[in-house]
Amino acid sequence: MLEIRRLILLRELAIRGTLAAVAEALNFTPSAVSQQLSQLERETGTVLLRKAGRRVQLTPQAEVLVASVGEVLDTLERAEARLQAAATRVTGTVRVAVFQSAALAFMPAALRATAARFPDVRVEMVQREPEEALRETWARDFDMVIAEQYPAHAAPHHPGLDRRDLTTDAIRLALPAEAESLHPVDSLDSARQMPWVMEPRGAASRHFAEQLCRRAGFEPDVRYETADLQAHIRLVESGNAVALIPDLVWAGRQTSCRLLELAGAPRRTIFTAQRLSGAESPAARAFREILEQTVY
Repeated sequence: MLEIRRLILLRELAIRGTLAAVAEALNFTPSAVSQQLSQLERETGTVLLRKAGRRVQLTPQAEVLVASVGEVLDTLERAEARLQAAATRVTGTVRVAVFQSAALAFMPAALRATAARFPDVRVEMVQREPEEALRETWARDFDMVIAEQYPAHAAPHHPGLDRRDLTTDAIRLALPAEAESLHPVDSLDSARQMPWVMEPRGAASRHFAEQLCRRAGFEPDVRYETADLQAHIRLVESGNAVALIPDLVWAGRQTSCRLLELAGAPRRTIFTAQRLSGAESPAARAFREILEQTVY
């Protein structure tokens, strides 16, 4: 019988790409990972890895094993969830990946409610960018993700993830308070001469913002880049930039910014996703329900 721990290492290599990345994720040394995979090759009597420059590639036989390992892990996760469901109390740990504005707007109340109603449930939260977090949830680094999707920019879909929409929020043009007198702005087009702050390239929000400006007939002057939307707000409030900011960012705070409605009233979708194989986990189900109640 094949050793499941070695099979998991092979699957991790398929997901993460390098022996070093697998070692870092699982707290092994690269040489230990290599030795375990060599042992797996001896057990199977099959070549599983081949050299490709400084990296290794999985053979077709290895890919067959990786697909089977995913099925085994799904079965084990479902079995664990059913065992937990048979208990008289809701217990367990839920590892949640969440992006910044959702962490600020939703998580404090959801965590308080979970602690009050389910004291034996432990929720662990890590801030992650949505696209990265979705992949990591599929890869089993997290049990659940709170992610976002911008208009005309579909979030990545990974097999075996159950997605449920949580809410939507409007995206508006945020202007410094003095912009109305110094640079009269009544539309996106009239902000073409102003400096902008946006998230780094590759972010869904950056792609959305740039495309919106281009459809309005101009290339935005992006002078400032940061993934921190709180920094976006400070730059706008201080008169240094304009930005496209979703309404969720304003939750629980006042601002001096002037907020301008955009043509077509674009809205961002915020959703949760978790593996279907973990859907029966009482702890995860309880936290997801509380999160939905907190939002609504």
